[in-house]
Amino acid sequence: MDTNVIIAIVAVAVIAAILVIGGWWFGKSRKAAVDKSTEAAKAKADARLAAEAESAASDSSTVKQSVDPNVGAAEKAPAESQQKSSAQASSSETAALAPATEAKPEPVHDTPESAGTRMQRLKARLSKSGNPFGKALFNILAKDQLSETDWEDVEDTLLLADVGAEASEQLVEELRNDARIAGQSDPAEVRAALKDKLLKLVGTDVDRRLNADKDGANKPSVVIMVGVNGTGKTTTAGKLSRLLVSENKQVMMGAADTFRAAAADQLETWGARVNVPVVRSDKDGADPASVAFEASAKAKESNADVLIIDTAGRLQNKSNLMDELGKIRRVTEKNLPVDEVLLVLDATTGQNGMAQAKVFAEAIGITGVVLSKLDGSAKGGIVISVQKELGVPVKLVGLGEGPDDLAPFDPEGFVDGILA
Repeated sequence: MDTNVIIAIVAVAVIAAILVIGGWWFGKSRKAAVDKSTEAAKAKADARLAAEAESAASDSSTVKQSVDPNVGAAEKAPAESQQKSSAQASSSETAALAPATEAKPEPVHDTPESAGTRMQRLKARLSKSGNPFGKALFNILAKDQLSETDWEDVEDTLLLADVGAEASEQLVEELRNDARIAGQSDPAEVRAALKDKLLKLVGTDVDRRLNADKDGANKPSVVIMVGVNGTGKTTTAGKLSRLLVSENKQVMMGAADTFRAAAADQLETWGARVNVPVVRSDKDGADPASVAFEASAKAKESNADVLIIDTAGRLQNKSNLMDELGKIRRVTEKNLPVDEVLLVLDATTGQNGMAQAKVFAEAIGITGVVLSKLDGSAKGGIVISVQKELGVPVKLVGLGEGPDDLAPFDPEGFVDGILA
């Protein structure tokens, strides 16, 4: 082999060896430097952390020694107060932002019409009702000369108006004997004479006040409403409560009509309009006497002025139902005395109503009569026959369908109305 080639190969090997050794040495030296640098940095960091920890401990010790415990408590209290105030403010803001609860509106109650203005309307209603009773009498009696036939016509007119046979005969006899009527044609004289005779029959000296309005009346004063079906007892009871409220009386009602499903609801509707409480049973068909007993007990407990007990309508020929009225009265009287029993009569029924009235009077005893539908009746004479045959006064009259269309009976207003 050529010497030069050998020298070249050796040279390359030496150079390679030098490069390998140099690279190894350089890498080792660099690693040592990095390790040394890392150790230095770590030592430096440890020293810094140790210094910070020592400084913090020193500051804490200083503060603990220098601060008074009372001062700390004093500082803590305002802080807590401030937090509490913030919480309250936040709560107030939340409440303000929350939707306001709508206040439940107070019920608006009616203001019933006074009794005085009701009686004024009685006269006006009667004069506009087309009642032929007074007009027919006046037309006959205003003739120049009255024949026997005319007097028979007068009596027939009275009978058709449900004045009753006995009262009709009495009125004709008195008119025949009146000098102002016989042979007189002056309308004013005839009207004055007829008015005097009718007022005498109707009765101007009769005490028509409700017993609850009399001096020394019981408190509560109990009123029981009775009558046949369809006369308007429940409606009349509601209207009577309004009339009594207009007199500033504290009223309570008892719904003892437990046979008609809507009766108690109807009575509650009437009561709600004038803030009158109603005692009722929770179930239909309950014993009416038990309702009356409970109502009288509650009226006594609340010291009401008047208790009105509504009863179911019943036919006068049903003895068991009529006996039930007696039971209602007896049970009620275990708590309170019954001061008033008002019979509600439909004025348009005429003499049929008289037969009803007599049976009710015997079964429970009545103290007064309420004539409903009088304004539209052609039978106004029933006022006279009721009083004459039953011996009890007409105390109230129904003038129409309005809530305040019930008024104390005014004899003079009634006679003026039918003669208008």
